[in-house]
Amino acid sequence: MGDELVVLGGGESGTGAALLAKAKGIKVFLSDCGTIKSGYCDELKKAGVEFESGKHSEKRILNALEVVKSPGIPEHAPLIKKIRQKGIPIISEIEFAGRFSKAKMIGITGSNGKTTTATWTYHMIKKGGKDVRLAGNIGTSLARHLISSDPELFVLELSSFQLEDMYDFKCDVAVITNLSPDHLDRYDYRFEKYVDAKFRILNNHDKQSVFIYNAHDQEIMKRMGDMQYPGIRYPFALSDVYGQGACVEYEQMVIKTLENRVTFPLNQLALSGKHNICNGMAASLAALSVDTPIQAVIEGLKDFDGVEHRLESVDEVNGVLYINDSKATNVDSVWYALESMDKPVVWIAGGTDKGNDYTLLEDLAGQKVKTLICLGVDNRKLISAFTGKIPEIVETRSMADAVSVAQKQSKPGDVVLLSPACASFDLFKNYEHRGKLFKEEVYKLKNQYE
Repeated sequence: MGDELVVLGGGESGTGAALLAKAKGIKVFLSDCGTIKSGYCDELKKAGVEFESGKHSEKRILNALEVVKSPGIPEHAPLIKKIRQKGIPIISEIEFAGRFSKAKMIGITGSNGKTTTATWTYHMIKKGGKDVRLAGNIGTSLARHLISSDPELFVLELSSFQLEDMYDFKCDVAVITNLSPDHLDRYDYRFEKYVDAKFRILNNHDKQSVFIYNAHDQEIMKRMGDMQYPGIRYPFALSDVYGQGACVEYEQMVIKTLENRVTFPLNQLALSGKHNICNGMAASLAALSVDTPIQAVIEGLKDFDGVEHRLESVDEVNGVLYINDSKATNVDSVWYALESMDKPVVWIAGGTDKGNDYTLLEDLAGQKVKTLICLGVDNRKLISAFTGKIPEIVETRSMADAVSVAQKQSKPGDVVLLSPACASFDLFKNYEHRGKLFKEEVYKLKNQYE
């Protein structure tokens, strides 16, 4: 075993880890078998980090002291198996970066709502005047932040992939928004393995730790029944919660922690939909758990702008509202989106299927959707699931076509909803690229009517 840290993957996570290692005087080598974006290459060169792209130098990698694995690399990748066989420790970027921070960590995970909840939590804490950063699976990596400063607090959005290789890292406050089948292709199509990964967010918890969780979620409650949790529990639910936690009573959000009780009228909540009531409760509990002033929490519930690509109102064109929900990459996310709609929906869906079961959406889609526009290379599963349940189904192969068809299928008072239920990798670089193209097409449409 050598004396070198090897970072696998040259995206935001891997580049951040390599740059932090270099800044801390650690001998580091980065390897990516794909193409590294030019911006990351420039950063690595400027910092003097040795790296390669388009290949893996196995002999060098298999002589590493430790390996930082980027979250997109699956456990069953042949190189990962070889590293395991050699007994070389594999950790995540979060695990590595955490060694260089004394900040209090709020970790937020879940199948749906984690981006909104993390951003909302950050919004409240920042409003309260604390030195806080937002990192993890959203925007800037934790490692990159720690190159220049170690703030008082971090709010981390954590995917199941990031949680897989965390061992000593501790989230002082942990949030699980909900659990539903997602990324099952990564977990041998076994839901329990996916849930295992999510519950790693409770690693190293003690009696001072805080766990905030959805008391309506059957899988979370089943796990809670099977474990002896040592810390402070704050459940949240739309119905009554006994003791501390958050719930809805008489059209009021009621939030109770060990030290505070906050009530907030639902008609003043910044975001609509039952799922956003849950997201707001989770964010409030997390913010209060790190001593955010009550007034900052209340103001944050009122004035939060939401998250790009998550039920984002793009524009109204000829009386039709266009909504970008490109981040909805699984069935549960789409269920929440459709549930919040109160007008006839022209629904754009499709992409790379992740083992979806569309039966959950059949009743809701039947009630609310007038036209399904399939946007993907292979739409057979979508078409089969909703034939006879949605009046009209149309296939398209580009975002321009999808928006054009949506415009023809809609009338004033309707909503055009991009909420794909699938990953984006068949026609787009990622969900952000998909959402950006949708917005561009809507703006083009808007210009035609001006």
